[in-house]
Parts: sequence; structure tokens; C-alpha cells
Amino acid sequence: MTDSFQNIEVFSFPEIESIDFKKIEKNYFKVILINLILVFLVLFAVASFIIYKDWLEIGQHYIWIFSALILLLVVTFIFEVIGFKKRKYAVREKDISYKKGFLYKSLTTVPFNRIQHIEIDQGPISRFFGLATLSVFTAGDSSDDLKIKGLLKEQSLQIKEFITNKIDG
Repeated sequence: MTDSFQNIEVFSFPEIESIDFKKIEKNYFKVILINLILVFLVLFAVASFIIYKDWLEIGQHYIWIFSALILLLVVTFIFEVIGFKKRKYAVREKDISYKKGFLYKSLTTVPFNRIQHIEIDQGPISRFFGLATLSVFTAGDSSDDLKIKGLLKEQSLQIKEFITNKIDG
């Protein structure tokens, strides 16, 4: 009896740089900024309330709290600007890929034959700008395996239909 199993070593790999990644919609940066402003408005309101009630008994040192919040806002804004430019996606014949990250870079590729279902979500701010989030779920996990935020609603519907046809076809 002969064993026909072979495990041949692979020496050449497809170039990931050759994938034509598309940028996320520019309007999504407005969504990010609005969310950032809302979060920091809440933080400033909470800090103001704590200072007004004098719960921390900080006296005249309240300027340090507001300075730290402003510095955190500026640093977060810079990271969001740089990170936004790194968000890109690609839909190919047999898979979908998404890369993001400035300090912590990630590239996620999900083959269509692993996809269980796809969802399209819109938050209130994204809906105002006509944007959506495409979430791709694979087998064996309760969370989404790939989430692309900042797609045009029509574009996300087209991608969902394309992938669904590939899965069903």
C-alpha cells in the first residue's frame, strides 16, 4: 500500500502589496470627529461637575485636569487622522480583506467559503452621511470576524450581494 499524501514546502507567496486596496469614504472621518467631540464633551462635562462639587478637593489645580483632557484630545485627534488614512479594503474573487492601524497594524482576510452571514449596520451619525458598516461573520465565533466601517450604504449592499452570490453560487 502506497501513501499518496504529500506535504510540499511552499517557497513563493502571493504579494499582499499587489492587492488594489480601496480607501474608506472621506465622510467617515466626519463621523469619527463627531464621535470624538461627543466623547470629549462628556468628559469635560464630568470634569467640570467634579470640580464644581469639589469632590476631589483639588482647589486651584483644576487647570491640570483640563490641560490633560485637551492634550488627550489633541493626541487622539492626531492618531485618528493618521489611522484613518491607513483604513483600506479589497474585495477579490474569492475573499475580502481589510487593513487598518497606525501603531498596531492589522490585515484581515476572510475567504468567502468561510463566511456564515453578513450584516450591514448604520448608526445615527453614519446614516446622516449615507454610510454603513459591513460586518462579516464566519463559523465558530459569536463575534464579527471582519468589520469595515465607513462604506457608502449602496456600496456595502453591493458587496453583500456579491459575496452572497459567491457563497450561494
